[in-house]
Amino acid sequence: MKINKGETVKIRIIRSEEVKRTLSMAEAIKVMENAFEQFALGNTEIPLRGKISSEKGTTLLMPSYLKKSGDLGIKLISVYANNRNYKLPTVNGMVLILDPETGLPLSIIEGSSLTALRTGALGGLAAKWLSRENSETVTLFGAGIQGISQLEALFSIRGIKKVNIIDRSKISANGLASIVKNFKGSPEVETKIPINEAVASSDIIITATNSVKPVFDGNYVRPGTHITGVGSFTPDMEELDAKTVAISKIVVDSRNACMEEAGELIANNAKIHAEIGEILTGIKTGRENDKEITFFKTVGIAVQDAAVGAKIFRLAEIRDIGQIIEF
Repeated sequence: MKINKGETVKIRIIRSEEVKRTLSMAEAIKVMENAFEQFALGNTEIPLRGKISSEKGTTLLMPSYLKKSGDLGIKLISVYANNRNYKLPTVNGMVLILDPETGLPLSIIEGSSLTALRTGALGGLAAKWLSRENSETVTLFGAGIQGISQLEALFSIRGIKKVNIIDRSKISANGLASIVKNFKGSPEVETKIPINEAVASSDIIITATNSVKPVFDGNYVRPGTHITGVGSFTPDMEELDAKTVAISKIVVDSRNACMEEAGELIANNAKIHAEIGEILTGIKTGRENDKEITFFKTVGIAVQDAAVGAKIFRLAEIRDIGQIIEF
């Protein structure tokens, strides 16, 4: 952004629905690829996450800077459990995009939609490099917003023909099923299939739940399966069991972050093969044959928010999307 002397600072406000129509999932996957290449090559600055708590909740600050692309941003997330009593979101947030030349604010972007987009895009990127190209059947655990985003990303890189949706809420599972039936290729969708049968027939498995216990039995995972885990984000959460962790080639977004926050990796003293950025840059190998079982685990890191947020801002500027306020 070029700033003229004495010019009024303008901030572009981008709402949830505007996030979704500004940046496509396919474009977001490309942004993630570039971001994690920079991360792997040491071209990012990610300070320690800030945390402040009040009597009712916690607020997190996640800053990052991508040196090559010049993306500078801060993600702000608040978690207030009692909000449900007031019919308000328990988790809410925003991403602030800054000009790396001046430090001036450029844009405030709604955080939940951006988080779903960037996490889905990373899952899609991992599946692009780690799943078999002929993968057709996917089983999704968790029919929430993150499950939808993961499926959208997967459909953008693989020719999926069947989706099994498993969720404790029949209403949520059926609601997502009605959406997925309209995805590219009009896939077959099943919501009543037994878990073991679903796992045994899957080419790709996605876990997007808040479960503290494993959601499936690793003995039913067949050779060649790819698994993406996006749900667990604390040491006491384990979406995958010890068997699955033991038989998988494990790839993560960040070693440090995952070994502090990913319960299934911590509990099972998992051996991590690579970070996804190391595979993108050729430092480490990805899938090496059609029999390997691969497991990609992400807990999310701040470069995702800065990279996707900056891209959304640039496109919004070109297309005049969002509301501008003078600051």
